[in-house]
Amino acid sequence: VAADALGALHGGVGVIEHPLEIAPKSIHPGDQILISGDIGRHGMAIMAVREGLAFESEIRSDSSPLWETVNELLRKKIEIHCLRDLTRGGLSSALNEIAQARGVGIRLNEEAVPVRQDVRAACEILGLDPFYVANEGRFVAFVARTSVEKALEIMQSYSPGGKASIIGEVTEEAPGMVVVLNSMGTHRILDMLSGEQLPRIC
Repeated sequence: VAADALGALHGGVGVIEHPLEIAPKSIHPGDQILISGDIGRHGMAIMAVREGLAFESEIRSDSSPLWETVNELLRKKIEIHCLRDLTRGGLSSALNEIAQARGVGIRLNEEAVPVRQDVRAACEILGLDPFYVANEGRFVAFVARTSVEKALEIMQSYSPGGKASIIGEVTEEAPGMVVVLNSMGTHRILDMLSGEQLPRIC
C-alpha cells in the first residue's frame, strides 16, 4: 500500500525513514551516553531575569533546534537506541526516567558533563545542582559502543562550542538508578527531582 494511502487510512502525518526503534526498551548494557552540549544555561538565564539577579557575566539560554543534529546522526546510520531532550527536571530527571523505564543502571562521569563556569558559580550561589536545572536546546543519545566515536564526531560538529561529550554508560548494576562518579573517585546516587523545579518554566 502506498505511504499516502496508509496515512489517509490511519491518520499518519509522516513516514519513518530508518529501521531503528528509538525508545528506552532498545537500550542495552554497554551503550554509551552522549550529551549534545553544556547544561543548565536555560534555567539559570530564566532565574536571573525573573529574580533580577546580576552575575559577573550574562548567562544566555541554550535554546536551539535539535533536529539538524539528530537528522545527521540518522543520515550517517548511527546505531541510536534512545534519545531524550533535557527540558524540565534537567539531565537527572531524563536519565532517571530512562533507567527506571528500561530497568538498567546508568553510570555517569561527573567531570565529563559539560557545565560552564558561570552557570556552575550561579548554581552554587543559589544552592542548585546543574544536573537538575532545565535546558532548552540539549539532548542525550544512547548509542551502541561500536557507533560512539562517529556519533561524538557528528555531535561535536553541530554543538555550539564543541561541547558534546561522552558522559557515561548503561550498566547491569543498580537497575533503575543513576550513579555518578565524582572527581574524588567516590560515587553518589543522582535521585529523581523531588518537589518543584526552580525556576518553574512551564
